[in-house]
Amino acid sequence: MIAAGGGGIPVYCHNDGTLMGIEAVIDKDLTASLLANSLKTDTLLDLTAVEKVKLHYGTAQEKEIDMMCLKQANQFLRERHFAPGSMRPKIEAAINFLEAGGKEVIITLPEKAVAALEGKTGTHIAPEGGS
Repeated sequence: MIAAGGGGIPVYCHNDGTLMGIEAVIDKDLTASLLANSLKTDTLLDLTAVEKVKLHYGTAQEKEIDMMCLKQANQFLRERHFAPGSMRPKIEAAINFLEAGGKEVIITLPEKAVAALEGKTGTHIAPEGGS
């Protein structure tokens, strides 16, 4: 297992080597995606505060997603199903990972990680297929 996270203090390095603090966000989902791709891993496990990704989150039409493909993930992003600062960065990271050759992304709760890796829960995103 390899882990990557966001946070820290964003800085800019001047030509003379001095550092200056800047306003920026170091996104942990995109960081994990980049690390997973650079290590050429097959699976990216994104642990978060929900067991499964949901469409129409918080509405009467809310629906859990067990599986989706890359094409569906892109479509759901275009349709603005995922909130910025919430599920959107996770789906963007999943898309980046899969487009760079990853085989599967799983999004779930930390305590459901083993079950998700066994295919029993979580949202599974693959280059092709889906529901």
